[in-house]
Amino acid sequence: MPVVQFAPFSSLVQPGFWHELTRLKIDVLRLSDESLTVSGTYSVGRSIRDRETGQDVALGCNLVLGAAAFEQPSQVPPMSVAMRGVFKNYNTVEEFKAADKATTFNSVANDIWHSIVENRDTSKLTQFLLLTFADLKKYQYYYWFAFPAFVAKPAWEISTEGWRAADHELNASQLISILESLSAQTKPFFLVNLTGDVAEVHSMERADTCFASDAPDSIIVGFLDPSASPDNPGWPLRNLLTYLQTLYPSKVSSVRVLCWRDGELPVGGRPWKSRFGIVTGGARQQNAKPTAVGWERHPATNKLAARMADLAPMMDPSRLADQAVDLNLKLMRWRIIPSLDLEKVASTRCLLLGAGTLGCYVARTLMGWGVRTITLVDSSRVSFSNPVRQPLFDFEDCLNGGKPKAACAAEHLKKIFPGINATGYNLLIPMPGHPIPASSTEQTQKDVALLEKLFDQHDAVFLLMDSRESRWLPTVLGAAKNKIVLNAALGFDTYLVMRHGARAPVSASNFQRLGCYYCNDIVAPADSLTDRTLDQMCTVTRPGLAPIAASTAVELMVSLLQHPDGIHAPPPPPQSITANDVASESAYNSVLGLVPHQLRGFLAQFRTLPVTGAAFDGCTGCSEAVIDVYEKEGFAMVLRACSETGYLEAITGLDKLHMEGDAALESVDWEEDE
Repeated sequence: MPVVQFAPFSSLVQPGFWHELTRLKIDVLRLSDESLTVSGTYSVGRSIRDRETGQDVALGCNLVLGAAAFEQPSQVPPMSVAMRGVFKNYNTVEEFKAADKATTFNSVANDIWHSIVENRDTSKLTQFLLLTFADLKKYQYYYWFAFPAFVAKPAWEISTEGWRAADHELNASQLISILESLSAQTKPFFLVNLTGDVAEVHSMERADTCFASDAPDSIIVGFLDPSASPDNPGWPLRNLLTYLQTLYPSKVSSVRVLCWRDGELPVGGRPWKSRFGIVTGGARQQNAKPTAVGWERHPATNKLAARMADLAPMMDPSRLADQAVDLNLKLMRWRIIPSLDLEKVASTRCLLLGAGTLGCYVARTLMGWGVRTITLVDSSRVSFSNPVRQPLFDFEDCLNGGKPKAACAAEHLKKIFPGINATGYNLLIPMPGHPIPASSTEQTQKDVALLEKLFDQHDAVFLLMDSRESRWLPTVLGAAKNKIVLNAALGFDTYLVMRHGARAPVSASNFQRLGCYYCNDIVAPADSLTDRTLDQMCTVTRPGLAPIAASTAVELMVSLLQHPDGIHAPPPPPQSITANDVASESAYNSVLGLVPHQLRGFLAQFRTLPVTGAAFDGCTGCSEAVIDVYEKEGFAMVLRACSETGYLEAITGLDKLHMEGDAALESVDWEEDE
């Protein structure tokens, strides 16, 4: 009699599986190579009809893995069953190639054998193995499937009649009964008990009862067959026959097998697709574990070899960029900082006031940290001196009078990374010492309203303007709305980066508020732009200073976001300046280290000095007196601050301080040398 030839499984991995593996590798597995459980599905064998010949062409015996493979198997469609597997991902391609695949394969085969002998369980008869390596930079995935199946010695043989249509053995009523039963509850393996024209379908757990009957010829062993080949039953039958031969050796020397392949009733006079055959096998040593085979062959060469899925050509370039942007950041969590909260950084909406040298470098560094929302505000245009110092502009942006800086910078950010939500606003911020003409009052009021709205819509604000007085209104707004405010300012070879102190939380006791940009001043900001020479009108600094200050400002923001106290994170005490001191001051640390109040850099000495300054209750930028008046009067207060000399001093009490100082000076009895 002919030996039974089984149709092997062929893996069909959907792109969604590789996308999910990418996410899992970066966010969960990281460097772990522990085995996981995955699940796939297979269904009844399918074929298509050749229009020219009218013949049915069998499709592959497919195991399908999709995006949900790493989740618990959900309800599968009718005439499909779930198939569990062992998944192991390697960290390098060298590990993947050098892995002891035989040992891993035998481990899975032993698990299947144990489930048969010890547990009398059929749920693992279709268990598979999947080995992978994911090259996440190139989006190439190396993989190799194995479907362990036990080898029968002597081999199973099919009767001389061979495999024939099921309707030659079973009548239509019996076949319909089986179809209805499996449609209601699909089973990978089942028993059919024939009683007249009735076919009763039972689970394999009823095998003891069914095989104990006096009419073994009335029992048919069935399985959901993923093969559509007329002469080759599907791969699951191999382990099912081993299961029966091991547990019921005296009952299955000859097995009536139903290969169920029908997902619906035949129409148009077509025959049933299911096949029937009588399989026989010789006796073997009952308790001896047979050898197993089942590595998948490469479809192109038909050799035992791994395969490679290259997703890069078929992926949306924007999606590729989106995943690549986060890759290096997420790798930080593999070994260095597992607790780094990248999602918090990415979701922080950043408002950049100033789109010049500092603004460009701050925007680029924010993108490097994965920030997705960046809004820029500026009132100037790109000039020919800008592109060499400001990396978001090029020569074309300078032509025809120059493009508006903010919108132009936002446009370039989108070119660099299409996934960024970048917007630019051409907006003039009113400044103390710069009176607002009556003709411009209405437009200025609209500008202030827009600025207030932008503050409401963002979480962190960077003050990156050229002049001192232009930072006043944003300082007031940041304090009033309790936003994260980062300030960066440049000298020729010095810089200042600082975070503004936030108002005390409601539940705080003994809270020491940190100062803002103006807290060290006893004078209100005034006009510093009028009557300036050329070198004073341009930002004259060492070219490397701006990127240093900009990067420092962004890093300070990220460290602040990672601190458990957030915007109220305390600065380190003055003595915490060495590595050992930093490690000992855990209360002042975020997962990225210290969160200083101010950093003053001196490029001439290549030195950075951390400074802490308390809030000044007479500050013209963040004091409660200024905030209270702003919250009550709004734009009217801004209008007076810009136009009336001495207005801010009067609000804060600095005018009295000045008078007291003058009086003290007058009361001094100066001695004059003769």
